[in-house]
Amino acid sequence: MSAVNLGLPRMRGPHGVSEPRPDNPALIDTFGRVATDLRVSLTDRCNLRCSYCMPAEGLPWLPTEAVLTDDELMRLLRIAVERLGVTDIRLTGGEPLLRPGLEELIARIAELRPRPRLSMTTNGIGLARRAARLAEAGLNRINVSLDTIDPETFLAIARRDRLSHVLDGLAAAREAGLDPVKVNAVLLRGVNEHEAADLLRFCLDHGYHLRFIEQMPLDAQHGWNRRDMVTAEEILALLRAEFTLTPASEPRGGAPAERWLVDGGPGDVGVIASVTRPFCSACERTRLTADGAVRSCLFSNDETDLRGLLRNGADDEEVAQAWRMTMWGKLAGHEINDAGFAQPIRPMSAIGG
Repeated sequence: MSAVNLGLPRMRGPHGVSEPRPDNPALIDTFGRVATDLRVSLTDRCNLRCSYCMPAEGLPWLPTEAVLTDDELMRLLRIAVERLGVTDIRLTGGEPLLRPGLEELIARIAELRPRPRLSMTTNGIGLARRAARLAEAGLNRINVSLDTIDPETFLAIARRDRLSHVLDGLAAAREAGLDPVKVNAVLLRGVNEHEAADLLRFCLDHGYHLRFIEQMPLDAQHGWNRRDMVTAEEILALLRAEFTLTPASEPRGGAPAERWLVDGGPGDVGVIASVTRPFCSACERTRLTADGAVRSCLFSNDETDLRGLLRNGADDEEVAQAWRMTMWGKLAGHEINDAGFAQPIRPMSAIGG
């Protein structure tokens, strides 16, 4: 959705100076976008050590007292849904399955009105024994990160021998009705790009929806190199060597993935090309970190401390207005392809995917 749909003009004044924000309760910005999709990091902790995300020894995690409590988080989610027009909530991490009392938290979120669509992105470790309970609590669908179906390659990337746990988790999610079950995969040059077609065939055979994601500059080591990234064009070329891909006819809207039908369908594959084919102009997302900071963009180096407002006695409308003003200042794009781009100080595990 964009502000243009709501009858609002594009509010960018001379020389790029923003006009005063209109009196509108939604999370609008000066380029006509409206954020309705909230990504919520439940923890910065993770039980894998994927090479493109963090060093082998891990990271210094947030202290417990810095992380939002369940009640604090629920208050922010209630404000987002009731006052700011958020319709979709995706739980992320780190690894969200590491959040204590996750099922109870999901049940509380599902009680919000209007009831948000509720999804989660996970690495799948421990999902097999919890998928049914997550679905019963109110989780609607799930994304599972899986970069390879080869045990040795999985160990090389994740630095943990847990492939069988992830595969069991995927099967359990499908059995629990967390549909569609999506698989997120990152291809690394010289490591697993030769598996692109095999990974797609595996997902088609099991009824999963595969989404390839270009590697982004969000690693804690700040070692991302554009030359090492397997681009969307390269991914599609690898797939077209073995499959016929036809562009999906459904409008993409604000979805991050470009979709193709595979061999005429009904199976499909998506590519999220944040670097080479940015989709910032249609972005509908706002982000909340585990320690209560709201971010207008995954790649932003600016954020607003909502936790501090909560703990200092701010009322709901004060919190909502701080959130609105953060989104009002959202840039036109992430600027990855600009010479002056600066990688976010926080890594992906701290921001939330």
